[in-house]
Amino acid sequence: MNKRILAICLAIFLALAVIPTGFADSSDQVVITYGETAYMNQQYKSMVDDYFASKTNVDINSIESKVITAGDVNKISGGFSGKQYNSNQIFSSALLDLNQNGEITVDVDSSITTITPEMYMSALKSAGIQGGHVYVTSPVSATGESALAGIMDCYEEATDVEIPDNVKEAANQEIATQADILNNSNVSADDLSKLVDDVKEKVNEENITDHATIVNIINDYSTTYNINISDNDIENLAQTIEQVQSVQDDANAYKEQISDFVDSSASENGFSMDGFSLDGLFNSILGIFNINL
Repeated sequence: MNKRILAICLAIFLALAVIPTGFADSSDQVVITYGETAYMNQQYKSMVDDYFASKTNVDINSIESKVITAGDVNKISGGFSGKQYNSNQIFSSALLDLNQNGEITVDVDSSITTITPEMYMSALKSAGIQGGHVYVTSPVSATGESALAGIMDCYEEATDVEIPDNVKEAANQEIATQADILNNSNVSADDLSKLVDDVKEKVNEENITDHATIVNIINDYSTTYNINISDNDIENLAQTIEQVQSVQDDANAYKEQISDFVDSSASENGFSMDGFSLDGLFNSILGIFNINL
């Protein structure tokens, strides 16, 4: 066997030997959750599948999927937002691709009428999620509120780590509160997202838990950005941000648990582990044999 073939075979053997089992199959890092209303209607499901297929490079029929029911959504919505969904109202579906690492990215289909990519990202970051590529769609016009339950379930399925219930509830409440404010005012979704992000950042940096102080911060930023929302909406938003802040310890603990799967500092050149890269291994072996490709 010549040196070139020997080097390549050795590189491939060592590469396969050091890759953790959880990373061996890239399809394990892609999960779909279907809203139960969409899943039960073959035409709707096909529309959802076609959208995901057009946005990704995966075989939709070969990846793991799960159906999100009204009961699943109500577990994290009823106790806080007061909203209760029926089984004929869960259209929003989501796909998570953890193979596309880096900062969290969310693509939202035009069928989602209320919740923007920025809102999803903000809520997911509140839950301790920092990476992965998420796609959200619906076969009919939908607010997108129920999709958050599906997105979080995607992360649980892909990483095999459960998100604490109180963290789910806080993230869901953040989405619901912003949706309500949009319905009650003329503020744009982008302006509201910026307001919420800036308030959360200040509250988190200064570890503020006092409700009246949070209200004052919201009022200050509303004035700065010339955003006009009602006192009632400000009160609800303050309660929501207070709730988000109260679960940050649990959110950070969850973030640590999934850091091996969702790492915003992952190598742009492929799989890496503690400074070790497969490209580096391959090139080192070729160097030993003085082989150039």
